[in-house]
Amino acid sequence: MSHVAVTAFDTLLDGADPASGPFGAAVNAELDRREDFPAEACAALDSLGLPAHYVDARYGGRLRDMPELVGLQRAVARRDLTVAVAHGKTFLGAAPVWLAGRPDQAARLAGAVRGGAVVSWALTERDHGGDLLAGGLTARPVSGGWRLDGEKWLINNAGRSRYVCLLARTREGGGPRGFSVFLVDKDRLAPGAYRVLPKVRTHGIRGADISGIAFDGAVVGDDSLVGAEGTGLDTVLRTLQLTRVLCTALSLGALDHALDIAVPYARGRNLYGRDLATLPRVRRVLGEAAAALDVAGTVVDVAARAIHTLTPELALVSAVTKALVPNLVQDALDRITELLGVRGFLSEGFLDGSFAKLERDHRIVAVFDGSTAVTRNLAVDHFPPWPAPGGRAARTGRRCPPPSPDRCPLRPGATAPPLRRRHPRRTPPGGRGGGPPGGPPGAALPGDGRDGRAAGSGDPGGAPEHGVPRPHPQGGPPAGLRPGRALRTLLRRSGGAAPLDAGAAHPDADLRLRAGLALVLDRLGLPGGAHRSEAHDRLADGLLGPARHAPVLPAPRFREGVR
Repeated sequence: MSHVAVTAFDTLLDGADPASGPFGAAVNAELDRREDFPAEACAALDSLGLPAHYVDARYGGRLRDMPELVGLQRAVARRDLTVAVAHGKTFLGAAPVWLAGRPDQAARLAGAVRGGAVVSWALTERDHGGDLLAGGLTARPVSGGWRLDGEKWLINNAGRSRYVCLLARTREGGGPRGFSVFLVDKDRLAPGAYRVLPKVRTHGIRGADISGIAFDGAVVGDDSLVGAEGTGLDTVLRTLQLTRVLCTALSLGALDHALDIAVPYARGRNLYGRDLATLPRVRRVLGEAAAALDVAGTVVDVAARAIHTLTPELALVSAVTKALVPNLVQDALDRITELLGVRGFLSEGFLDGSFAKLERDHRIVAVFDGSTAVTRNLAVDHFPPWPAPGGRAARTGRRCPPPSPDRCPLRPGATAPPLRRRHPRRTPPGGRGGGPPGGPPGAALPGDGRDGRAAGSGDPGGAPEHGVPRPHPQGGPPAGLRPGRALRTLLRRSGGAAPLDAGAAHPDADLRLRAGLALVLDRLGLPGGAHRSEAHDRLADGLLGPARHAPVLPAPRFREGVR
C-alpha cells in the first residue's frame, strides 16, 4: 500500500542522510550560496530507485497510484526543496507520454527514465509566459519528420536533461488544434541544432537548473510526435491536472521541515527568563501551523485519490488544490518566520540557514503549473453550471451521481487502478468529458476550464467542438465537494491525520478535525468564539508539551475576509 512504500523510502532517506551527507543542511546551504546543482543528492535518489516511481507501471515502472508518488515527493521536499524540484521534474516531462504517447514510444522513454535519464517539460517562452496559444516555437513537417525552430525559456533541467518534452506550433495560425507535443532526444539531434540558454539566477531554488533551450533547424523523426498532430494543447491540459496535484507535495514537505525547525527552537529558546514554548502567541502560531498542515495534507491526499476515482471532475479538483495549498502553507511559513525572529532570515549560523532557504525556495511553488490567479480563475469557471437555489436542477432533483463506494477518494485505502490513456479526440457518449466516477486516471482527463480556456494563461483553447471534454457536471457540484460539509467529510474520513496513513486510528483525530475546521472558518472571515481557537492551543500542547504558566489567548476577532 502507498503508506508502506513511502515509509520505507523515508527510512532509506534517513540512512542516506547524515549531517555530512548529500541532504545535510550545511552541504545544501553551501550549494545554495554557490548556486550549484545538487548533483550528489539527485544521484542518491537515483540509487534509491526513485526514478522508477516516475514511470507508469504499464511500462515496467512502479507508478501505480498518485497518492504514493505524492508521499515520495513530500519526503524529498521535507529534506530539501531544491532537490525535490530538480529531481521530480522528470515525472512532469514524462507524464504527457504516459497519457498520450504510443506504447512503443512510452516503453523506450520508460527504460531511459528507469536508468536515470532526466526529462524536462518545455512549455513557457520568454515573450509569452504561460500563454500557451501564443507559443512561437514552430514544428514544420519535413521529409521523414519535423523541423523545430524557436526557444523555450525558464525551463527546469533544460541543460541537464537528455529528453525535452515540448509544445510546438504545428499550424501557422495556431489555435486549439494548432499545437503538438514532441519528445525530443537531444542525443539524436545534429550538432549545432540546439543550444542551452544561460542559467537564470532566481530568488529561491538557486541551485536548480532554471534555464532554457533554443532550436535552430533541429530535425526530429516522426516518432518524436506525442499523440496525434494538433492534440498538443489537449495533452498539456490533461497533464497539468496531474502535475498540479503533485507539486503541492512540495508545500507539504516545506511545512514539515519548518515545523521540524520551529518546534525544537521554541522548546529550547529561553527569552527574558521564560521558555519560548510557554508564550501563548508562540503556541498559537505553532498550533495553527499544525492545523494548516492537516488541512493541506488532507486536501492533497483526497485530490491525489480523485485522480483515480473522480477523474471527470479533476479539472476542478486540481485547480482548487493548487490554488489553496501553496498559499495556505506560505501563510504558515510567514508566521513561523516571525516566531523565529532574526534567525528566520539568516543564511548561515542558525541551522546553516536552512529555514531561510526553505522559505525562499517555497515561494515559487505557487507559480508552478498555473499560478494562484490562473487556478482560481479555472475554479471560478466551474461555478455557473452549479444550480442556484430554486433553479431547474434543484426543482427536478438532478444531481451528479456519487462515486462508487468501494472506490471513493475520501476513503483511506481505496483502490487505485493504473494510469490509462483515452484518445484525445474521442468524446464519451453524452458529450461530457470522462467516464463515470470511479474511472482510472488519464482515461478521461477533462479539459481545463469552460469553453476551452487554456490552462496557464486563461486564454481560449481546446474548443469543445474539437472534442475536448468539459469537466463540470450538468446537474450540480461534484459529489463530495458541496461546500456545506466538504471539509468536515474530508477530515473525518481521513482521520484528521497526515495523508497516506491508510486510515490508521489517531487518538487526537477529533481534536485535529476541530482545529482544521477552525482554521478554515477563520480564513473565511467568520467570527468564532474561544472554543474555536482552543483547538489550536491544544494542538500546540501535543507539539510542545502542556502549557506552563501560559494564559489562554483571546479568540481572534473577525478576520479580513477570504485569504
